Formats: sequence, C-alpha cells, structure tokens
Amino acid sequence: MNMNKYFVSGVLLLFMLNAWAQELAIPSLTSRYEIPTTAVKSQGRTGTCWSFSTCSFFESEYIKNQKEEIDLSEMFIVRHIYLEKARKYLRLHGTSNFSQGSLAHDVLFVLENYGAVPESIYPGLNGKSAHDHSALESDLKNYLDSMLQKRPLSSQAAKGIDSILDHHLGQLPELFEFKGKLYNPSSFAKEVLQVNVGDYIPLTSFLHHPYYTSFILEVPDNFSNGSYFNVPLEELVSIIDRSLELGHSVEWDGDVSEQGFKSKLGFAVFNNQSESWEMMPDLPMDLPADEKLRQELFDNLETTDDHLMHITGISFSNDGRKFYKTKNSWGVSSGLEGYMYMSEVYLRMKTVSVIVHRSAIPEHIIEQLGR
Repeated sequence: MNMNKYFVSGVLLLFMLNAWAQELAIPSLTSRYEIPTTAVKSQGRTGTCWSFSTCSFFESEYIKNQKEEIDLSEMFIVRHIYLEKARKYLRLHGTSNFSQGSLAHDVLFVLENYGAVPESIYPGLNGKSAHDHSALESDLKNYLDSMLQKRPLSSQAAKGIDSILDHHLGQLPELFEFKGKLYNPSSFAKEVLQVNVGDYIPLTSFLHHPYYTSFILEVPDNFSNGSYFNVPLEELVSIIDRSLELGHSVEWDGDVSEQGFKSKLGFAVFNNQSESWEMMPDLPMDLPADEKLRQELFDNLETTDDHLMHITGISFSNDGRKFYKTKNSWGVSSGLEGYMYMSEVYLRMKTVSVIVHRSAIPEHIIEQLGR
C-alpha cells in the first residue's frame, strides 16, 4: 500500500472540504460605497498596523484629491515615533510604555513635524526581505535601560538611538527626487501630500467621560496622550457612514481578539459562539448590543485597541445586514484578498476610535470642537 498516496489524497480532500465550507460561509455582498485605495501591504512581524492603516488612509485621501495613486513609506513614520517613544521613556525614567504599538494620531504628528517620503525612498527594510521589529524593539529597549543606569544621563544617548534605528531601518533621506523635482520630507508633505492635519478629527464613544468633550484615551498604545472627542455611539456610526458617503475613507482602531473576528474567512460578527463557522451554511447572526455592554467590555478589558485598519466601503448582504469593507495590513493572503468585512454590530461594539475628515462631522460637533 502506498501510504504517501493516501496521505496526499487525504490532504487534498481536507483542502477541498475546507474550501467548500468557507465558500458557504461567505455571503453575497452588494457594494454601496467603495473608496479607491492602494494595494494591500503586509506589516510583517511588527506591531506597526497603526502606521500601515493610517498611511493607507492618507493614500486614499491623495487619490480623492489628486486622482492618482501614491505609495507612502510607513517606516519613515515608524522610525520617528520610535524616536519620540525613546525620548519619553528616558524623560520618564523608564516608566512609560515602550513597544511597537502606537495610534493613528501619531501619524498626524509625524506628518506635521517631520513630513513624509515615498515608499521607494525609505522602505525601512535595510537589506531584509520583510518587516520584523523583534530585534529592533529589543535592542532599543535594552539600550534605553542601560542609559538609565547612569546619572547624569549621557549626552550621547540620542546618537545611540539613531545608530540603532539606522542599523535596523536604514538612514533617513535628507533630499530625494519625486516626479523630477527635489524634495526633503517636510516639503514633500506640504507640497505633494498637502495634508492639513487640522482637518482630521479623532473620535471615540464611551460612557465614562461626558459626551461632546475631549479626553485622553486610556489605552496602552496612546503613549503620546492623544485626546479624542467623545460622541454618542449612534452619532459615531452616523459619522462613519457619512464619511464614506462623501468619498472619504475612515481610519479605524479597535479590537480583533474576539472569536467572531475570523481573519481567515474575512468576516467579523459580534458573536463568540464556539462552533466552527466553516461548518455553517451562513454567517452567525450578531448578538444584541448597546452602549452599556460596549462600555462594560471596554472596562473589563475584553475590548482593547489591539489593531488598526482602514475602512474603505460599505456593503450589504442578501438579508440586509450592513458590513464595512476594511483594508487590513496582513498581506493579500489574509481574509478576502487582504480585506475584512465587519458587521455593523461588530463595528459598534468593538471600535475604540476612528479618525475622519471633518466634512463628515455635523456642524454642532465641529462648533464644540472649536475648529
């Protein structure tokens, strides 16, 4: 008996059954809004989804305004935030959070204070074939901790940080050519991207702070203490929908640790039933959800800001359920060619924050923002 033959046949059968089951679990969707965006990328083995998703968001803004694509360097942004984190870690004597994670508003900070560059100018790989920041994070953390063992702090600390970043990501460009013209990172951001950071508003929705006020979002990756404007959940969802209706995509920060977030299938619903979706003819229905439960899940740490993605559209299933088409940064082999479809209930319950263009926000909110 040829055991290899039967083993291969068995593997093929399992693959075919799994593919058939997955096909059953994927409903037919009709697109309502579809925002043009750039190709799906992979963040590799890094915690830099915040940069990939927000750069993708601004690439879509560029397409909307300039009618052509642009490919921004995520690692140019990441490098500057590593530097900002390192400085804060030293100033706070090693008591601040130092990790690969950050939030979308940190990208706005870099655009305003350091600029931006195309991906072709600064891929941030420095000879590697894929992004992996395990050694970078470890080397930086060990270096910073060693600096803190001495008083006074060495005046050479900053040079050491730059040296580590150069080693892992490559040296930063001072001047570069784009479409036949010479730029530095600041002039590129101002003249090419033309991003007015004041036009992009961070929003959230929680009960532990008053609505229509700003507060520092209490999540570990908010190392820079960014403030978010708090609105009722219904208004938050309405703003997201209006943004997409107006042709502006949405930067999304939320929780993807739920069993209902099925990255292999490309769908997320608010339902943590234990049985495998792959054996069901349809997606499970969402469980009931409201603001009180949303707050409870945040307070008990079931809802965390463990991932950021880029919402680029709205689709409806045959049974009328709304899904948000969401561009991920786990490569095209993840989800549905790199995209996830989040049900409206999942978005309501698991969104931590968003960033939207101010045009999507009702005037009474803009007035209270003072913008």
